[in-house]
Amino acid sequence: MQSKAKTVKEYFSELPEDRRKALQALREVILKNIDSTYKEGMGYGMPGWSVPHSVYPPGYHCDPSVPLPYAGYASQKNHMSLYLMSVYMNPELEKWFREAWKKSGKKLDMGKSCIRFKKLDDVALDVVGEAIKRMPATDYVALYERTLGSRRKPAKKKSAAGKSAAKKPAAKKSARKK
Repeated sequence: MQSKAKTVKEYFSELPEDRRKALQALREVILKNIDSTYKEGMGYGMPGWSVPHSVYPPGYHCDPSVPLPYAGYASQKNHMSLYLMSVYMNPELEKWFREAWKKSGKKLDMGKSCIRFKKLDDVALDVVGEAIKRMPATDYVALYERTLGSRRKPAKKKSAAGKSAAKKPAAKKSARKK
């Protein structure tokens, strides 16, 4: 469920007490372990962290006006969620994450980048903290660029005057014989 909250504080004020406490504890673990380059804020109706445009000007490929999302959390209808894009994009980190979570003795309910949980006791907070710590912003941007690969549209070439040079379509040959 997307919130219409404009700030993280406002988001928390909308939550029932049990979910507020669980998500605040999760937030604290992330704050203790996250690279200071990431910026906290609201995005896609939930609190999270992103790589600001000042660090990564292209932004998110799906919407370049949005900074590059890194992690987020939300109170959904039937559960709470933690979104870790770096785990989703990095098979080695995902393997480590799954193994470390298993060693914690807690059951992992995970989609591609979404870890679902009903209560804070379901979360391996030390594993979350370590996963966050393992991905400084510079590494995350490099991972993102590698993952995105050829899906990003190539930049338009600039003319000497600095204007985008539109590529002219090749002239069609006439099918008529003379």
